[in-house]
Amino acid sequence: MENRIKVYCTNTGAYHDVPAGSSLLEIQELLNIKSEFPIVNCKVNNKTESLSFRLYNPKNIEFVNMADPSGVRTYVRSLCFIFAKAVYELYPGVQMNIEHPIAKGYYCVISRREPLTEEDIRSIKTKMQELITQNLPFEAVEDETKTVVELFRNQGFDDKALLLETSDALYSKYYRLGDYIDYFYGSLVPSSGYVKLFDIQLFKQGILLRVPSRTNPVELEPVVEQSKMFDVYKEELDFLRIAELDNVGDLNRANKEGKISGIIKLWEALQEKKISKIAEQIKHRSKDGVRLVLISGPSSSGKTTFRKRLEVQLMANSIHPQGISLDDYFVNRVDTPRDENGEYDYESLYSLDLKQFNEDLTKLLNGEKVSLPTYNFTTGKREYKGHELQIGKHQVLVVEGIHGLNPELTKQIDDSKKFMIYVSALTSISLDNHNWISTSDNRCLRRLIRDYRYRNYSAVETLSRWPSVRKGEEKWIFPYQENADVMFNSAMIYELAAMRRHAEPILMQVPKNVPEYAEANRFLKFLNYFNYISDRELPPTSLLREFLGGSSFKY
Repeated sequence: MENRIKVYCTNTGAYHDVPAGSSLLEIQELLNIKSEFPIVNCKVNNKTESLSFRLYNPKNIEFVNMADPSGVRTYVRSLCFIFAKAVYELYPGVQMNIEHPIAKGYYCVISRREPLTEEDIRSIKTKMQELITQNLPFEAVEDETKTVVELFRNQGFDDKALLLETSDALYSKYYRLGDYIDYFYGSLVPSSGYVKLFDIQLFKQGILLRVPSRTNPVELEPVVEQSKMFDVYKEELDFLRIAELDNVGDLNRANKEGKISGIIKLWEALQEKKISKIAEQIKHRSKDGVRLVLISGPSSSGKTTFRKRLEVQLMANSIHPQGISLDDYFVNRVDTPRDENGEYDYESLYSLDLKQFNEDLTKLLNGEKVSLPTYNFTTGKREYKGHELQIGKHQVLVVEGIHGLNPELTKQIDDSKKFMIYVSALTSISLDNHNWISTSDNRCLRRLIRDYRYRNYSAVETLSRWPSVRKGEEKWIFPYQENADVMFNSAMIYELAAMRRHAEPILMQVPKNVPEYAEANRFLKFLNYFNYISDRELPPTSLLREFLGGSSFKY
């Protein structure tokens, strides 16, 4: 008699008896689960699994399509695998790096002497289409880590070997597509035939891998001009290569060799040097009439500490800055606009009292004394506590907030009087040559720690809020980032290793029976790649102190 198990399917809202040992893909077909967009993975007891995963015991399951962030990650990983295999077959022995997101796609570099041509692009795309047409299965293989490490070394993938070797796991998983092996963090689609929508094109000195839209997965993301951001990434990656710290395996090895103290000192010095240079630019521009410095960036990018460190450097350049935060101009909570789900939309430009801000800004720039508000996040109301401000003729006003680069915020001020800065944690170090680290993940972990430590928010609250934060960034922040005069990368090469011991206990508190457990579990697995780094050597002015505590700045 066939063994059967009971599963509860969120998609159908019902219990079902299915054969024990069935794959999730077989169960999807058995239950006739349909979706507006392709289904690419499944949450099993709130943990993301590949559709090839087999069930032997009762479970709760939820099939996930490409409109879900988890589904996007699964699809893009699978596409990158196909891209890597195509390059490997066409250019044997040549190293290929998927470096970072840019222009709504992913920037890839093939290390060879000859420049890439349109013919190369056509060849790679044709090979990828062939692999997709063959509908090859992605096979997951698990073995002792020492065996997997040796396998990757024999294939010339020293970056993957070093990552696994330094992550201290007894067993490791890798994937096989035909006769090609690779390592990708997270689940993949069942077979190459699932990957139908993509494109590649020449971009700068490399290739732009284009992916489906996150809001409408039946279309490709449009290519967005991000030249300034590309330059920031390039500068950072060039330095990492010189320092021989391309990937997390390199960082782990340096940590084991007792070199991490020097790396921390070097990175902090580099950031201070960049802030000092920005202060010098502002001083130069102040001679031409700049009176207003606007600092913008997404959530948990470190804007506040950057502002405080910039103000110190401005004073070292004989400029006396006066700072205000846009957060203090929030409208009273009851007047906050709501999103399509009826929730308060704190990311909206119109969550600010633009009228009052513009009145105060105009008065300040005219040399008048202004009574400034303070927003009480506990009561949700703006208060006046006798804080007055007046700026002199040769002073600059520094304004920090997520909407700083939005032209609508300061449209009454002539552009010649503004100096605009975009701050973000543009994570440049990668897990290995084919696995970049999401800048969003970096910022989410920062916010998770800060919210828990300073705002009394649980991990569940932060993780549940994060999708709406990201949606607000896409609408209100990212479209204006190239307006900046300069961009500052607040990410530190070692920060995820330093945050690990702070983040893990918070993530472990997420109950297994809530939807947020899937993200908590993903983050815990991700952090395992990093060897622990003590944050004792972080200086009190470090930007990371804004989130971990111990800062000499007052917030």
